[in-house]
Amino acid sequence: MNESEIQQYAMQIATQQVLAELSYPFGEDIHVFKVMNKIFLLTSTAQGQIFVNLKVQPEQSEILRELYPSIKMGYHMNKKHWISIYAGEKIDAQLIEDLVKTSYQLVTEQLTKKQKQALAIHSTI
Repeated sequence: MNESEIQQYAMQIATQQVLAELSYPFGEDIHVFKVMNKIFLLTSTAQGQIFVNLKVQPEQSEILRELYPSIKMGYHMNKKHWISIYAGEKIDAQLIEDLVKTSYQLVTEQLTKKQKQALAIHSTI
């Protein structure tokens, strides 16, 4: 997948998540997806390259960076909990989908009980 395909597909998967909202708190060129006001995906361009930032478990971050040369520590994010995905040979749609859904799940697991209840209600609608 090229960088535009990665970005578009990640955004497509993000929009399919329950109560996911697209916002632009850092400027119109930085797409931010949130659930219950918590970021789970951020995508933009840096030094002429499109990237997608996603939340991951710290152990998963290390493994992914070893397996995929185009996955780096999160650009302008907590390097322990976030990764940046750039275009690369091994990056495919299934990987992007899995990583977007995992990021969403990690964020929703940290929601308050009340937020989780609201999310559960919307999940069944």
